[in-house]
Amino acid sequence: MELTWYGLGCFRLTERGFPSVVMDPFDPDEAGLGLGHLQAELVTTSRLAEDPRALVWSQVSGVSRTIASPGEYEIGGVFVTGVACAPAAGEDGMVKEYVAYTIGYGGVVVCHLGELSRVPTQAQVEAIGPVTVLLIPVGIPNGLTPAMASETVSLIEPEIVIPMQYYLPGLKVDRNSLDGFLKELGVSESAPLPSLQVSDGAESEETQVVVLTPQ
Repeated sequence: MELTWYGLGCFRLTERGFPSVVMDPFDPDEAGLGLGHLQAELVTTSRLAEDPRALVWSQVSGVSRTIASPGEYEIGGVFVTGVACAPAAGEDGMVKEYVAYTIGYGGVVVCHLGELSRVPTQAQVEAIGPVTVLLIPVGIPNGLTPAMASETVSLIEPEIVIPMQYYLPGLKVDRNSLDGFLKELGVSESAPLPSLQVSDGAESEETQVVVLTPQ
């Protein structure tokens, strides 16, 4: 399975023989980041929507299904589980609920924590289940602090951690630096990778932190 990051919370997951997935696509004009034109059969969005069929993704072609709520889904052999996250007050003071998703390609499970702002409860951790790759927001103001993000990693115990939702040059959305999270985990920043390839059965004894370059 190949995982590519496009900035903020947007990732694309691809695996030969399975539907591709784009998670949390954003508006390039609002974000200040280029997104290009992506292709995917499935889109997940961590922001709840009453009618996902009404959502339009101008930057993603080929979409046949959008998931925007908790629940269990199976699309073309890809298993998706949405877990409701604790409500959080947004920048405008309004309470917003989010959904964390796990995407299972065979034995590889990717967990996208959306815009999680609190350490997950034990019930949420159990609902998420075993995770191969954890995508965690580390730079949202009033979101997870570096200590909270570190605690979340310890609770979920993934094999690989990929930070997201942090400051990038040109970004119009307010985000904090990645440095605090890496320091909290005792990780020295290494050269970012353009994408990550993950194979079923390639287990690691210790959790590995991988920094990606937005494409």
